[in-house]
Amino acid sequence: MEDSAPRPIRSVFAWLVGASQVLGLLAVVLTGVWMGHYRGGFAWDGSAQEFNLHPLCMVLGLVFLHGDAILVYRVFRNEPKRNVKLLHGIIHLLALIMSIIGFVAVFDFHRAGKIPDMYTLHSWCGMATLVLFCIQWVMGLMFFLFPVASSWLRASYLPIHVFCGLVLLVMAIGSCLLGITEKLLFSITSTYSQFASEGVLANILGIVLVCFGVLLGYLITKEEYRRPPNPEEESLSVHFKTLTEGGSSTF
Repeated sequence: MEDSAPRPIRSVFAWLVGASQVLGLLAVVLTGVWMGHYRGGFAWDGSAQEFNLHPLCMVLGLVFLHGDAILVYRVFRNEPKRNVKLLHGIIHLLALIMSIIGFVAVFDFHRAGKIPDMYTLHSWCGMATLVLFCIQWVMGLMFFLFPVASSWLRASYLPIHVFCGLVLLVMAIGSCLLGITEKLLFSITSTYSQFASEGVLANILGIVLVCFGVLLGYLITKEEYRRPPNPEEESLSVHFKTLTEGGSSTF
């Protein structure tokens, strides 16, 4: 299926998508270097090394994979919608799994070290983001991938679903920024103001996360990059509605 967008728009879009992937992967790599090189690596034994899985999994899951799951509707804008929905749901499932691993790691570390849970702004925002992400994923399954709601209800909920996806991305990046600052203040308070290399790397990570979010927001909201209407899919949707609800094919 050919893309109806003018060639200059397709070219700019491709470069912007490529840049978003570079930024997203860079954020994951920087997080891995920070936790691996400066914080002692990774483990699953209740130690500080287990905590290090938390930031890595959250950046990978709730930011990078979540952003890419949203972006598939722009990248594969001319592919069959059912296939894109499936890919969207699978990537979000992977993001959810990574996020849960990250949350289990930090709670396990706190329990082993007898550290209080859920008292910082970062933990409140992070927990709210994960809970809402889970709800968003379940609602997506019920309304779009394996729809149990009427076509009218799905059409009404779709703008809310899209809006919530963007809000969750903003919340995830905001939680990451809070977590970066919190970790630096807990770990290198005495040297942070002296431009310690760990602090500089973490600050750069924060800037990369913001740039990733801004670029994804631009790609997702720009009208020229939206998925074009597909008459064949729309006719099939109307036909399905007529068969299942006994409604008219006209609005």
